[in-house]
Amino acid sequence: MVAKLTGAVLRAFLVALLLAMPSLLLPSAASDTNQIVVLISVLAGAMVFMEYTSRAPSIIEFRFAAPFNRMKFGFGAVALLACCLIMRGAETPGSWSVLLTQLSGVMAAALDFPYSPVRLLLSLLPSGITEGDAQLIRLLAALCYGLSMVMVFVFLALVRIWGWPVRRGAFNVWLNLPLFDPTGGGDVVVRLHRDSALNLSLGFLLPFLLPALVVVLVNFFDRSTLLSPQTVIWMIVIWAFVPAGMIMRGLALHRVAELITAKRRRAYAKAQDAFQTV
Repeated sequence: MVAKLTGAVLRAFLVALLLAMPSLLLPSAASDTNQIVVLISVLAGAMVFMEYTSRAPSIIEFRFAAPFNRMKFGFGAVALLACCLIMRGAETPGSWSVLLTQLSGVMAAALDFPYSPVRLLLSLLPSGITEGDAQLIRLLAALCYGLSMVMVFVFLALVRIWGWPVRRGAFNVWLNLPLFDPTGGGDVVVRLHRDSALNLSLGFLLPFLLPALVVVLVNFFDRSTLLSPQTVIWMIVIWAFVPAGMIMRGLALHRVAELITAKRRRAYAKAQDAFQTV
């Protein structure tokens, strides 16, 4: 019980710290924005604490199938921290900001090609943006998208090479998929494959669709607010990691469907052997 409570407190603190990170690292953040961020961080931390102190999850998927959620949090935290340091280094350069800027430049040279998501994001930037801001957004976009791709490939290796999620023990489908209703109609395996294909399709398409949504939002919100350092960082991180998270979820659902199919085959074979023996 103590270990469970300690783990829940630690996870809640890390989530709250992640959401507050841009406000803590960027000196240009406004005070009213900081208050809103603190409120959101506290609410998110409280939700995570209640989720991980409960016996069974209600929202968070694959809670007992590490390292699915740890990978998403870890890569997202690294990307957010790197973006904050690069953005801060534009005003007050430091050794870490210079190193991350150079690394982002290498990734931008590799990912900024015709018809790529990074190139599409840059092509939809407002016309009044300065060349320096456009270059900074290019570096942040390439870094976040590159890290999201690495995250997906690492998870794919965990699934196909290391046998996630059954390598360390049995996998409980219903505890790890609290939002999946097994009585929703139709075969469970078919529905899992369908949801997997939907998540994979959206994961590949959203990097191309989300920039167009931002262009629409520019017409309804103040442009200076949308181009503030905190807003830019969050939009780029969401643009890169929400689709990557959907791809990971699609791969995970496909893997769960494979496990259920394999278990059914073993059960049918065992029942057939027992019938032949009788």
